[in-house]
Amino acid sequence: MTSSTKTLDGGWGWAIVAASFMAQLLSFGSPQSVGVLYPEWLHTYQESKAMTAWVGSLVGGVGLIASPICSACVDNFGARPVTIFSGVMVAGGLMLSAFAPNVQFLIFSYGIVVGLGCGLVYAATLTITCQYFDKRRGLALGIVTTGTSVGAFIYATAQNELIVLYGLDGCLLIIGAIALNLMACSGFMRPLNMPGYYIKQKAALERNTEEQLFVKPPFDDLKIAVGSATTAPEKPLTVKELLITIESKDLTIQTEKKEGPLAGLAIMKAIKKKHKAYCKYMQSLYEILQDQEMVAFCIAIFLFSLGAFPPVLFIEDVAQSEGLIEEVSIIPLVSIGAISTCIGKLALGIIVDFKWINGVYLYAFTMFAGGLALLLIPITKSYIGLQILTAILGFFSGNWSLTSYITTKIVGLDRLTQAHGILMFFGGFGIMLGPPVVGWFFDWTQSYDLAFYFSGSCVLLGAFILFLLSLPCWNRKSSENNKPEVQYTCTCEKVASVA
Repeated sequence: MTSSTKTLDGGWGWAIVAASFMAQLLSFGSPQSVGVLYPEWLHTYQESKAMTAWVGSLVGGVGLIASPICSACVDNFGARPVTIFSGVMVAGGLMLSAFAPNVQFLIFSYGIVVGLGCGLVYAATLTITCQYFDKRRGLALGIVTTGTSVGAFIYATAQNELIVLYGLDGCLLIIGAIALNLMACSGFMRPLNMPGYYIKQKAALERNTEEQLFVKPPFDDLKIAVGSATTAPEKPLTVKELLITIESKDLTIQTEKKEGPLAGLAIMKAIKKKHKAYCKYMQSLYEILQDQEMVAFCIAIFLFSLGAFPPVLFIEDVAQSEGLIEEVSIIPLVSIGAISTCIGKLALGIIVDFKWINGVYLYAFTMFAGGLALLLIPITKSYIGLQILTAILGFFSGNWSLTSYITTKIVGLDRLTQAHGILMFFGGFGIMLGPPVVGWFFDWTQSYDLAFYFSGSCVLLGAFILFLLSLPCWNRKSSENNKPEVQYTCTCEKVASVA
């Protein structure tokens, strides 16, 4: 335990932060700046805006919806193998998109494949960063998560220039080749804790060793080579590792010692244990959704994602459709929004730490301000005005950094994993629906005005619901009395699944 704590908050941990920052930059750079590619896809495939919008909505939403699966992969196989595999998925999806014959193929290659790869990278980078930091975990996670915004800022301009020089296909091939550097980033992710898959393999190996304890080994096996060092004492297993070891041993031991019908009873007993754990998990989810403030937060996340994400995809096409600019500028609107989001994440994260600031009301205020910016986009008739509104909307979109903080305040640390998974599902669902709905509004009216009025109204409605249902006048159980403080072990499995 002492050797584990000495490695936290410094040393190799900063190499992990740098590698995780670069991994998020390389993976999320293109998806977060997909608004630059959207006009090119419209021109190339001549499909409706609603159909083409599914590409950008899926690449942003699939990773969030599949976050429980991504977290399970990291928990079982470790951050390094998952990052290598996600590098193959992101690079392969981008390169396949260069040869897409239609939008439907692009939805699969760019939307689903790249989206799942980004989800895996996000889970892996947050998990390995949490393992290496304790007191400075907030700072480390803040640096790592800004990689998405910095990547969007850089890739928006880079993709614009690559399209001019090499065309859309050449741009996607080059971006895909650059994404292969994710494998190099994974090399720095040295694990502190043994992943679940390897613990099970270790338990199986120990079980085979136990069966041979009373077998006398050959004399040659007992010899120690000259100059060889004595073996170091084995590091004791953590609680998580011990539980996985017991789980892997339990069923095999019961079935090996019993034959015939008794073996079947042992299997049924193990199945009942799993079923009991599953029922307990579902009961915990039900209790979380019984909290009025939590339900309001889920609705607010859904409405904010539904209304605030489409500008990332459509803002460049809005400028061109309104005749404010003929082509994408040197510094695209997507880049302005990305760097503003980066600043917003850091600023809002600092503000929410003040004791006199209520995190829920702060989130509601950011939604209110973002909704007003969305309502002003249709009446803006200058490119400078569109740049200012994009910066404002991007800044308040940095409220994603508040979700973990607010979730902990509402449900407590012991239920952070389940609650944040529910929130990410609602957020991903909103991101998936938002762009197709806005595209459908344009195909129906041949204008973005009604679409952005709808988006702004959704965000304002979410802010009103969150503020109204969070007022102290409602009779709710006090979180201080019913949610005792829960202290983590040396690892941070609960924080890991926030990815």
